[in-house]
Amino acid sequence: MKLATKKNGTRDGLLMVVSKDLKQCVATTDIFHGLHLAPTMQVAMDNWDRVYSQLQELYIGLNHGQVAGSEPFTAQFCESPLPRAYQWADGSAYVNHVELVRKARGAEMPESFWVDPLMYQGGSDAFIGPCDNIEFASDEWGIDFEGEVAIVTGDVPMGASVAQAQDSIRLLMLVNDVSLRGLIPAELAKGFGFFQSKPSSAFSPVAVTPDELGEKWQDSKLHLPLVSTYNGAAFGCPNAAVDMTFNFAELVVHAAKTRPLSAGSIIGSGTVSNKQGTDHGTSIAEGGVGYSCIAEVRMIETIRDGKPSTQFMSFGDTIRLEMFDEQGDSIFGAIDQQVSQYQEQR
Repeated sequence: MKLATKKNGTRDGLLMVVSKDLKQCVATTDIFHGLHLAPTMQVAMDNWDRVYSQLQELYIGLNHGQVAGSEPFTAQFCESPLPRAYQWADGSAYVNHVELVRKARGAEMPESFWVDPLMYQGGSDAFIGPCDNIEFASDEWGIDFEGEVAIVTGDVPMGASVAQAQDSIRLLMLVNDVSLRGLIPAELAKGFGFFQSKPSSAFSPVAVTPDELGEKWQDSKLHLPLVSTYNGAAFGCPNAAVDMTFNFAELVVHAAKTRPLSAGSIIGSGTVSNKQGTDHGTSIAEGGVGYSCIAEVRMIETIRDGKPSTQFMSFGDTIRLEMFDEQGDSIFGAIDQQVSQYQEQR
């Protein structure tokens, strides 16, 4: 099943069921077999066991052209599937990415990073729409994109087992976890974690249930490449399952160790990163699968040349993140954004 949230002038938007080919959609508030379904994604998450079969029936009917009131699906009219969430916790499941960060600054990586995942709690009150501009007052803050995969959970008890965590996974999405690299060092030096350096993230237009992915969803990992296109040029296509040290069930277990997670919690994978049989991966131009953020390119330049030469994003730059099935069809729709000057609203 595929779900999206349409902009309708409210904070939480309107929940839509989207056809498998991403061409048609229908509002879940429409009467279907005499039933009113969930008006928003969060309501659907809160009542998943009750509404799932009804949403699935609507999805099947939509795919067979049997649902009245459907309309063309347009990603530009979408919020992120959850425009705001009770919880957004981003892990760093690809330890290659972490290792590169530390190696570039001449620091050893603690062995514990291979057995205990890193995770930070991000701002979840105002996500960006998948086709909305990324707005900042300055483009001198080291603006970077980070291509990731995320899951949305149902209720998860504190101290959940791996099996409970696996069963809690309701939906998958793509993420652009926007980062301000120039602000990170000073924040981390305070010893209290990210805040200003991790602004609002954006998620794919469509969220999908794990069964939509078939055999590509195995061992709580998504076995497909995440394709990034930066300023119209191929930038990366690393496989989201390769070199993923901690799978999503393990990330959920980590997040729920000392607290329960409420339905609608989002857990991110961290930047998708493949070693590709080398110490640090290889760019697409060099025949590799590339990268999912600019920072990794700069780290490699620092290791190789002593200093980075690739610039971070500037106003006018664009980033597109997408994932395709084996037939070449988009699964989640595209995160397609441009960096722009923030205009204060009066």
